[in-house]
Amino acid sequence: MSPIRPENRNRYPKDWPKISQRIRFERAQGRCECTGECGRGTHDGRCSNIHGQYAYSTGSKVVLTVAHLDHTPENCDPANLRAMCQGCHLHYDRDHHRETAAATRRAAIENAGQLAIDGTEATR
Repeated sequence: MSPIRPENRNRYPKDWPKISQRIRFERAQGRCECTGECGRGTHDGRCSNIHGQYAYSTGSKVVLTVAHLDHTPENCDPANLRAMCQGCHLHYDRDHHRETAAATRRAAIENAGQLAIDGTEATR
């Protein structure tokens, strides 16, 4: 099962599975590449979580993912990609997720004919 939302699937290249595999297991050797950019503050240097092992911080099984550092799925330059355990990836993306969720809620309210947050009347 893919963690990519169906509405974003077309933003990824057709060879995304190969790109992801190459980043996670060839370049990163199955280990999280986060060196603190996630902002968790739980590790000094490179995160020690390894795919399929138990996470040092939670004891859950580690799933290695690939983060787009600029949050743009179309940008698959290896310099923009980082293999991250699910914990680091979720923390790295938290502000981006908060912003996109707020925009989605705003659009839903405006599309329902409610007043926009700035007080103007929304158009249909």
